[in-house]
Amino acid sequence: VVDGLPVQVVHPSLTLTLPVVDLRHLPEAEREAEALRVVTEKARVLFDLSAVPLLRPTLVHFNDEEHRLFLTLHHIIFDGVAIYQVFLPELRTLYEAFSTGQPSPLPELPIQYGDYAQWQRERLQGDVFAEQLAYLKQQLADAPTTLELPTDHPRPPVQTHRGSMRPFGLSRRLTDELKAMSRQEGVTLYMTLVAAFKTLLYRYTEQEDMLVGTATAGRKHSEMLGMMGFFLNTLVLRTDLSGNPTFRALQQRVREVILEALAHQDIPFEYLVKELQPERNLGQNPLFQALITLEPPLPVLPSGWTLTQMDVRVGTSKFDLYLELDDRPEGLIGRFMYNTDLFDASTIERITGHWQTLLEAIVRDPNQHIADLPLLTEQEQEQLLVRWNATNTAFPENKPVHQIFEEQAQRRPGAVALVFDEQTMTYGELNRRANQLAHRLRRLGVGEGAETRVGLCMDRSLEMVVGLLGILKAGGAYVPLDPSYPRERLAFMLQDTQAPVLLTQSKLLDLLPGDEDAIILDNQLANALRAGSLSSLSTDCVLPTVRQAERKSAAHSGKLQGSNRVPTF
Repeated sequence: VVDGLPVQVVHPSLTLTLPVVDLRHLPEAEREAEALRVVTEKARVLFDLSAVPLLRPTLVHFNDEEHRLFLTLHHIIFDGVAIYQVFLPELRTLYEAFSTGQPSPLPELPIQYGDYAQWQRERLQGDVFAEQLAYLKQQLADAPTTLELPTDHPRPPVQTHRGSMRPFGLSRRLTDELKAMSRQEGVTLYMTLVAAFKTLLYRYTEQEDMLVGTATAGRKHSEMLGMMGFFLNTLVLRTDLSGNPTFRALQQRVREVILEALAHQDIPFEYLVKELQPERNLGQNPLFQALITLEPPLPVLPSGWTLTQMDVRVGTSKFDLYLELDDRPEGLIGRFMYNTDLFDASTIERITGHWQTLLEAIVRDPNQHIADLPLLTEQEQEQLLVRWNATNTAFPENKPVHQIFEEQAQRRPGAVALVFDEQTMTYGELNRRANQLAHRLRRLGVGEGAETRVGLCMDRSLEMVVGLLGILKAGGAYVPLDPSYPRERLAFMLQDTQAPVLLTQSKLLDLLPGDEDAIILDNQLANALRAGSLSSLSTDCVLPTVRQAERKSAAHSGKLQGSNRVPTF
């Protein structure tokens, strides 16, 4: 650190130790789990950037025929290309040479990482850089910088980077079909996967304009191909999903976006953020919160060598949602890495299922519009369409509905019975208010002798349900009056049904004639009831009315529109 800033130090050499963990003493069935525990423990140890080395190898001795080399690497010295296309091929070359007593056959590098860093700094001052920056600023102008994914938990004010991962694998058959479809459409597999990922996010967010991150190798010159180091740059992909395009059409939109992004890939992401100056939020990544990458292809390894990426869970996540994919001989494998402050594991499990269902639908028919592509797995369809709809219940025929409600209110008085906007009402509270209203209706003659019809002209609200139950408890029959009807129609219905009492809301009084006794049950009255400040109702008895409606009594009186514009029964 110089003047408070980190600087690079090039060491002429380093001593690298290779710890060996011998698991042969364990039962064979326990060795895999123990190896995962050991490497996970090592992966969670933080690197000291002021000391070398910034990689930790561990050799695990499984049996006399099998050794596994585990590598924990810091991203500052490696990227995916360096691992798959430089380190592993060179490791193979050196292993083969040293195992036969030969010296290293690796050639001297024409340039070093420091040369690349110098070239990048010089390029940042040139005209090409200025042109690329101007293009990106125009491309990302007024872009939404927040992906509105529905989350299980509210976003914390400051990112903790706590995370987890959910691995999955796609079949060889599905992988081959995705590749074949991509070739047919003139796009790469990566472009198809990006289009599918954006479709998935669109279905969750309904955002037609979204930013998603990705990564580019950054090795534009042949001299860089054989170099170790971190060359990756993060690109921002802005895609227009408006108009509900077919997936095939979206593939072409994504293709153009990716090609333009690659043509302007020299601007470091941190520099772009500095220039754009988006509204910063310590609780989320700037510009985008979802990322997708496709790792480089695997190198050709000698016979007897296999390469496996273990599901080591270090408990961190840089983004809300990160989809990392690898194309392997057995098919695409992937990992959803996610922010555990936002998402539960069960949610990511469902997202993984939706992702695979979506890909199957895409290869089956890419001409489907993105809003119509299926997401639900077979298990979810079974749950939604069958199990959750198996709601048939045998109610007693000798009890009216309000009596069944009263029994439920006695069993669970504190349970929530109604939810409307931000308001809630428990069974006990709903029963008390309905009883208060029923007693008042009884004093007005409802339920005495012949069945009495009571008008009910209200918008959807908690009070509307209070009104329904109150009428039934008083022994009346409610007449539903739609507030959207013309005033003349409402007046005719009240006159024709001879409803002497009307329940309504204060905002609807101007729509109604004034001949009936009107009881106002609007929200203002409900608030007064909660506070106990309205004497006209708060002093009414909250016990059930004595008279119960007969089992065959009318509970509802309705009207149908006649062809002569006069309402008829």
